Amino acid sequence: MIRLVNKFRITRNIKADILSGLTVALALVPEAVAFSFVAGVAPLVSLYAAFIVGLITSVFGGRPGMISGATGALAVVMVGLVTQHGVEYLFATVVLMGLLQILAGIFHLGKFIRLVPHPVMLGFVNGLAIVIFLAQLQQFKTSEHAQTSLHKGDHTGGHSTLDVLFNGGWMHGNELFTMVGLTALTMAIIWGLPKLTKAVPSALVSILVVSGLVIGFNIETQTVGDMANITGGLPDFHVPQVPLTFETLQIIFPYALILAAIGLIESLLTMTLIDEMTQTRGLASRECKGQGMANIFCGFFGAMGGCAMIGQSMININAGGRGRLSGIVAALALLGFILFTGPYIEMIPLAALTGVMIMVVIATFAWSSIRILRKIPREDALVILLVTGVTVISDLAIAVVIGVIVSALVFAWKSSKHIYCQTTFTGDGSKIYNLSGPLFFGSITSFKNLFDPANDPDDIIIDFKNARVWDHSALEAIDALASKYEAFNKKLHLVHMSEDCKLLLKKAANMVVVDTVEDPHYRIVVDYERQAAQLKKQTTEQTENQTEKN
Repeated sequence: MIRLVNKFRITRNIKADILSGLTVALALVPEAVAFSFVAGVAPLVSLYAAFIVGLITSVFGGRPGMISGATGALAVVMVGLVTQHGVEYLFATVVLMGLLQILAGIFHLGKFIRLVPHPVMLGFVNGLAIVIFLAQLQQFKTSEHAQTSLHKGDHTGGHSTLDVLFNGGWMHGNELFTMVGLTALTMAIIWGLPKLTKAVPSALVSILVVSGLVIGFNIETQTVGDMANITGGLPDFHVPQVPLTFETLQIIFPYALILAAIGLIESLLTMTLIDEMTQTRGLASRECKGQGMANIFCGFFGAMGGCAMIGQSMININAGGRGRLSGIVAALALLGFILFTGPYIEMIPLAALTGVMIMVVIATFAWSSIRILRKIPREDALVILLVTGVTVISDLAIAVVIGVIVSALVFAWKSSKHIYCQTTFTGDGSKIYNLSGPLFFGSITSFKNLFDPANDPDDIIIDFKNARVWDHSALEAIDALASKYEAFNKKLHLVHMSEDCKLLLKKAANMVVVDTVEDPHYRIVVDYERQAAQLKKQTTEQTENQTEKN
């Protein structure tokens, strides 16, 4: 039985949460630094984001055990803004992004994540993995291209992760062989070490080993220190230095909207995954507010913002971290790394970070989706490929929205074919249509074709006992059918309809045969102003009729 998670419980197992939090913190460092290169900002900007977002969402978010921080999904959108307008515009955008996310929480928009079908989730995960992988290819460019944008964004926040394949600047000769070799060694250690022991994080061990080889043998290759200075103190309060003009809003709002949508989609999808793993239920609206609060703080403390991290959350849950304490420990430990181990982080070779991220890609990609493509309905396979492709070419938010729309249209099309009826005749010659299936905008054409007003007998009964009226289009179709029978001077009786259907019908309202015992009771999508007007009119007519009788 699914339990609703306790809003205020910090931990149920102190030891498990502390150990898992420390493990997550160790694995957060290389990912945060790598994502800073994706976004085109200093590594310290990404590390601060991992600390701030991780701490605030762990305390105020709606999903204990979920880890948040700087992510590749956001970074690939941010790079266009940073390239064109600078990092100060990014900070202002992150503040606005947080405000939009808080509004989403206030208006309970997080509940709509339940409308995301499983094929869309598979496409989302696969697209995210491909985007992160393509971003890592930037590290195989020469030093002259090291800080070149991975993706050329436009003013609407669009980007193409494929640009990295075609903008040149690739390494060659010994420089390329060294980079590839160190990256492959990192990946081999991450893959092989867990087969021997799981006492220490394999990602951390791989970074230490590769860094030791580079330093010990004085191997010439790019390091984190070549890109930026990691050593830092506590994040300082910083108001984004941008003009407070309408033109600035025009620049940052599209980015903020896309980032807010991507951040919430990734966070809520991750929350759904953890819910299934732990048999508990997170609070979507609370998570929206927690993410928004965290990003507002990021914008005012010189950080790039973030959202939930699928990989780190899985590490935490699998290590036993189920309470809020695990995320709090991870964030505070990361801050300790920033304050005291900056010079050591600067010695890490970029090849080690690239290897870690490629292994994250391999673990994130839903490889089973390739195997099942020929076994699932073609429509679902199309949705998986569509969402994956749009994610790579455009961004996650648009991809998920398109996937949901296509899935909804497919569902509507299939449902429209499931309405049918069986006809029988009574002893007095009346014809009965026993209707079955959903009646809504997609099935009204099939519904109309079931009847023959011109050739039917004078008395017709339509039984809705096995049918369901879903929307106003269905009501209009029933009214139109009633008008046709009325034009032929034939009597139409509608049985087993709900009271709200009867109330909203116009022409056919007087044709409904009421059975208080068997008639269904359900709500449909209604125009409440019209409903109130109809109710008032009906009450007035009943009062007048009663007065005349008296």
